[in-house]
Amino acid sequence: MEIKQLTDNSEKQAVVRFILEALPDWFGIPEARENYIKESSDKIFFCAYEQDRPVGFLYLKETGTATVELYVMGVLKEFHRNGIGRELFYRAKRAAGEKGYSFLQVKTVQMGRYEEYDRTNRFYLSLGFQEFEVFPALWDEWNPCQIYVMNLC
Repeated sequence: MEIKQLTDNSEKQAVVRFILEALPDWFGIPEARENYIKESSDKIFFCAYEQDRPVGFLYLKETGTATVELYVMGVLKEFHRNGIGRELFYRAKRAAGEKGYSFLQVKTVQMGRYEEYDRTNRFYLSLGFQEFEVFPALWDEWNPCQIYVMNLC
């Protein structure tokens, strides 16, 4: 596996489309998926490759002068639990620190709602994120938004 930082916006969008369309359990809402694709331009973006085939990606979005968000991450299901997400995260975390950000945040569906998202929550906690706040209606009543944070300093 090789991880590269991508800078070409059309390459970023193609990777996001390829990966997210393969993950309907997490990214099944077409409008949201298209938004992730569109927003990937000009972001800090990392892609994992297996034999020149993209198998995962992650990108960061600035949410404040000191804060960046792990905005979206996807790894093809057949590559889950192989350390790819963790490696993508470590590369992105290092890049965020080098760019001078102090905090990293991530949003997901609150633990206890859906098994797919419970695994996601456990993954973020294993990376060192800490629970910050739950917004019960940020997205909708069926998907309460859990925010985790991490100090980069």
